[in-house]
Amino acid sequence: MVLPTAIWLASGIVLSLITFLALNRSQKDVVLRRLGLGRRSASRPSTPSLEKQAPSKPLASSTSDLRATFPPSQRGQLKLMMEKMNPAQRQAMGDLSFDEKKFARSLLGFEEDYRTADDSKYCYSGFSVREIKALGDFPDYSTLSEVPMPKPYLEFDIDRALPRPYRPFRWAYHQTMSLTKLETDWWLELESTYKTRIAQRKELYAKHGESVLQWLPGSELACKELMEMVLQFLCARYPQYFVLSPDKSRLENKILGTVSVIKEKHPLLILLDNVPEDFGMVLRDPETGYYVFRSGMICSALGWNVGTKINMKLHEIHQPIPDYKEKMQFSMDRYFSKMPASKPIQRGSWGLEVDQPLYMPPGDPHESYRNFQDATLTRSRIHLRVDWQTLRRLPLSGAVVFNFKALFTPLEELRDEPYVPSLVLKVLKEGKESLMKYKNTWHTEHVVIPALEEFEREQIEKGVVEKDWEVKTLDDSPWFPGWQEKWHKKQGF
Repeated sequence: MVLPTAIWLASGIVLSLITFLALNRSQKDVVLRRLGLGRRSASRPSTPSLEKQAPSKPLASSTSDLRATFPPSQRGQLKLMMEKMNPAQRQAMGDLSFDEKKFARSLLGFEEDYRTADDSKYCYSGFSVREIKALGDFPDYSTLSEVPMPKPYLEFDIDRALPRPYRPFRWAYHQTMSLTKLETDWWLELESTYKTRIAQRKELYAKHGESVLQWLPGSELACKELMEMVLQFLCARYPQYFVLSPDKSRLENKILGTVSVIKEKHPLLILLDNVPEDFGMVLRDPETGYYVFRSGMICSALGWNVGTKINMKLHEIHQPIPDYKEKMQFSMDRYFSKMPASKPIQRGSWGLEVDQPLYMPPGDPHESYRNFQDATLTRSRIHLRVDWQTLRRLPLSGAVVFNFKALFTPLEELRDEPYVPSLVLKVLKEGKESLMKYKNTWHTEHVVIPALEEFEREQIEKGVVEKDWEVKTLDDSPWFPGWQEKWHKKQGF
């Protein structure tokens, strides 16, 4: 079974955090600066190599405090929000004083809908129901989260736009990830397949229903908040294509020529109609402190789907990972319990696919390609699939949302990308057996490896790559030298 994207994202986070505890002070400073959490430095830090290590404390004694652990609250931003409010809103907001004991006693129930809850109750994010209602629809989420809005991309042309050529290859290759601070301008990236993908995803929902899109009771605020944040982003980043009406009740989509009446549909369905991106949200269970998968729209999963994972705790979702319970569960739960809304992260995973499988649930006929090496398989059918992923906490609901988008690149595109063929070859030929089994590239390797060897020879002969180059993660990672020139040229710039 192909490892779910969510598992790759979350397990990499865990392994990185486990290793962080074993680093010396200077190494920790490098990691913290890379994530935007540490002291500023004039020099650019290198991406640390993070190894898999076991936690230093027994699991049983380490998980006992989850129920009493809450994420950092963004309540401090309310004063800034009130400066922009009209008198009626400020009055509805009420006194901003905060009683921690009252907060702990008055948490919303796990399945409780904030819209019908008593105003004195609180989300685990630290905001009261009264405050959330007073903020209204489409509050300034950039102020609430301290994550800036994107710069307008006015030169963007949806008909010729290509995704940036992510190449998240690493050597030495471990089951870890390079976590980096989110590039806020690129949280959601549109490109020329937009219309096709929207139609494809709506067709998948019509056919598979709750297997690809589902929400459970208690996720109402998280779904609304995510939808509003996404629409704010799209309107700020691509103002030539997306416009919210002055009263924030309608979204005009100039790419599709549609108008969405926001209150007429569930928030996830508004996203389905307008955003070719996958989203999954986990919420904190107040009885246990564990985070549980409660809502999602995921049309790009390979080997799993929303229906097979919904309402699972993190450790239940990650059950297929060897040693997860013994070595990773505590660190994963701790990370999710403490992740701040102001520090979203990004990373990428990759694989090699026959054709362009977008949605492949368990038992899908396309899975059969992974069971043998087809002698008739040609290069033209093989694609690099990159899932570019982000993880962030929503400031009001406290939900942690991961989103990702599947990007497909023909194998032939790697021919002229400096160092990339050599780097991928190294991973395919010398990567740890258990990790490569997870990556599941074997069914393509009889075609991919000879092709990459040919590309590598050409680059050496042309002097693009030094003959004695020692294969390693590129300084430009997740890019390659000259990627911007190639990307711009292919778009006609």
